[in-house]
Amino acid sequence: MKRKVEQETLLLDVLKIMQPQASTNVLRKMLTNRRITVEEKIIHRAKHLVLAGETVEIRPKPKLSIEETRQTSAETHSLDIIFEDDAILVVEKPAGLLSVATDRLEVDTLHNRCVEYCRELKKKGWCFIVHRLDKATSGLMVFAKTEDVKRDLQEQFAERLVHRHYVALVEGVAEPGQAIQHLVEDKNLRVFVSDKKTKTSKHAITTWDILEKGDESTLLSVVIETGRRHQIRVAMAENGTPVMGDTMHGATTNLHGRICVHAVALEFLHPLTDDPIRFESNFNPAWRHGLKNP
Repeated sequence: MKRKVEQETLLLDVLKIMQPQASTNVLRKMLTNRRITVEEKIIHRAKHLVLAGETVEIRPKPKLSIEETRQTSAETHSLDIIFEDDAILVVEKPAGLLSVATDRLEVDTLHNRCVEYCRELKKKGWCFIVHRLDKATSGLMVFAKTEDVKRDLQEQFAERLVHRHYVALVEGVAEPGQAIQHLVEDKNLRVFVSDKKTKTSKHAITTWDILEKGDESTLLSVVIETGRRHQIRVAMAENGTPVMGDTMHGATTNLHGRICVHAVALEFLHPLTDDPIRFESNFNPAWRHGLKNP
C-alpha cells in the first residue's frame, strides 16, 4: 500500500490516514518491524517528517519460516523449548510454575502454555500431560502431542524405563546414598514417610551421588526410579541434609530464593521410532555459589 503525501506531515499521521482502522500501537509496531518506507527508505520514527511529494509505503507482513513461526510462538507463550517433533514436546519448566492446574483451575500453568503454543501452530493442536514436576522444581518435562504417544510414554514411566536425573543443593555435608521409602500425603498435600507399606502409601526409590562438596552444603546428582510428590525433598530431609530453600522439610537457609532442585536430564524411548533419546538441561550455575569450600 502506497500514498503520495501532498503536504508536510508526521509519518504517524500519514499512517493513520492509510490505515484508519489500526490502533496507534499497531502502527508503531509496523515501524518497529521495518514495514514502513519513505521514498523506499525504511523509517522507524513515528515523528519522522514526510515532505510534500514523498511516497510512504506499508510493506506486506513478511512470511516467517516454520522455524521462525515456532520461535515467535514459543516466545509469546514464555516457553523454553528443548525439542519438538510431531509426537513430543520437551520444554524446560521454570521454578514456581505449576505443571498442570489443580482443583483451583489455575490459568497459567506449563501445560496451558504448551497447549496454547500448539494451537497457535495448528488449529486443532494439543498436548497431553505425561508426568509432572513439583511447582518449586525446575527442569525438563515431556508432553505428548497425541493420545497414543501419551499412553506409550506413561507406560514407560510406569515400567520405570524413563531415566530421570536431577541436581540438588542440600544443606550440610552429604555422602552418597539411597533412600527406599513409603510416602504418604495428608489432605494438605504434605508428604511424610510411613514406617510400613499401607494402602495409601507410595513406594519411592531415590539414589544420589556427590557432584561438589563444601563446608556447609553439598551439590548432588540425584536419580529417581519413581516419581512421587516431594520425593527428593523428603529423601534428603530424612537423610539429615534438607534441600536448600525447602523450609517445609527442615531447611534453614535460602540463598537463592527458591528450592534448589532441578530436573537436568530425561531419557526414554521415542514413542514412534523406539529409539533411545536423551535431553539435557544446564542447571543453574548460581547454585555453586552456595558452596563454601575450604
